[in-house]
Amino acid sequence: MNDQRSRRRFLRDTVFAATLAGTAQWSCSDAGRNRKVVGTNQVTLPGFEASQSNSDPYKGWEPFSERKIRVGLVGHGVCKFASQFGFQNHPNAEVVAVSDLIPERCAEMARVCNCAVTYPSLEELVKDDRIEAVFVATDAPSHFRHCLEVLKHGKHVAVAVPAVFGSLEDAERLFEAVKASGLTYMMFETSLFRESLYAMRQIYRAGELGQLVYAEGEYYHYMEKPIDSFKGWRIGLPPQYYPTHSNAFHIGVGGGRFTAVSCIGMRGVVEHLQPQNNRYANGFGTEVALFKTSEGGTARMAVSWDTPGDGGERGRIRGQKGTFYDKFEGLHPLKTDTKRPPLPPGMPLGGHGGSHGYLTNEFLQSILQNRKPLVDISMALNLTVSGIVAHQSALKEGEWLKIPGYSF
Repeated sequence: MNDQRSRRRFLRDTVFAATLAGTAQWSCSDAGRNRKVVGTNQVTLPGFEASQSNSDPYKGWEPFSERKIRVGLVGHGVCKFASQFGFQNHPNAEVVAVSDLIPERCAEMARVCNCAVTYPSLEELVKDDRIEAVFVATDAPSHFRHCLEVLKHGKHVAVAVPAVFGSLEDAERLFEAVKASGLTYMMFETSLFRESLYAMRQIYRAGELGQLVYAEGEYYHYMEKPIDSFKGWRIGLPPQYYPTHSNAFHIGVGGGRFTAVSCIGMRGVVEHLQPQNNRYANGFGTEVALFKTSEGGTARMAVSWDTPGDGGERGRIRGQKGTFYDKFEGLHPLKTDTKRPPLPPGMPLGGHGGSHGYLTNEFLQSILQNRKPLVDISMALNLTVSGIVAHQSALKEGEWLKIPGYSF
């Protein structure tokens, strides 16, 4: 009987782990009509798909430390985001506390993460002296405030996108707070570890793309009805307030930034994208930005909520020595290894093209190795603030506006 129970438990845990790794955002259940059913009561939102790679993500893994970072996770909303990045599966992390404002969601996250300690809010969780780092997966308008709270309590912070929400003043305050803290800050921009963008970055760093001339990025996410969200923050969201998935296809490749923007907004055709129907008085369903880059080139970045059809997060780039449009073509045959780094066995890749596990691994490694993470405060703000200014340009019918830059 004991062996039978053990087999049942093993099968149950195996199925759960496979589901977590393969579908990731399994609880994002209402994204309008542009969604694919992947199983009973499961959907895949545009951009939330699992990795399609056939390569072994664990081959070549070598432990880099025996220490476990004690982590707190905050935010178990409609996308269950805090538990989706595999902190509970990583050999260098111990999830010691979780929190969500809604008790039922908090209890569910505790079960998923096998964590016995819960707190009713982030403000209570950060008082726990055992916690060394916090993953903030709360509503986007609260990211700035919550990250400041984590830093104030002397803890490293990882945060879902965007870094700030529509405010250039908040960007300045966050930048100064991170610099003064001496702590690790990392924004979990998923496009950075998509296979295509990871390959672009490796090829660029090896010098095989040459100077960047032009880039394109798109975040197409049709929402006839907005995804459920805390206090309805997604309802009528200005597209370029959520720009990082597309902007990453330039900034995340070469590490530069955008210096100026002219953005055109197209009036939305669905109900929540009418100015009188959302808190932002926003009427744009699509915003397409033309950026000047710090390398002297240009980039075209689009975010769209109201164009049905093929969706997701993708991009392409052109350099003076080569291009990457789903594959590399250049002056010479490609020499660079573009395979993503290995993950510890059992660590789920997760959604957004199998990027989740890599972001968590990068965050933990950066703390243990005492180095800057890939998406540090500078890149996080350069990815985010360019969209805020782009929306301002759209409100001015495409007027060229300068974009503040961050370097640390």
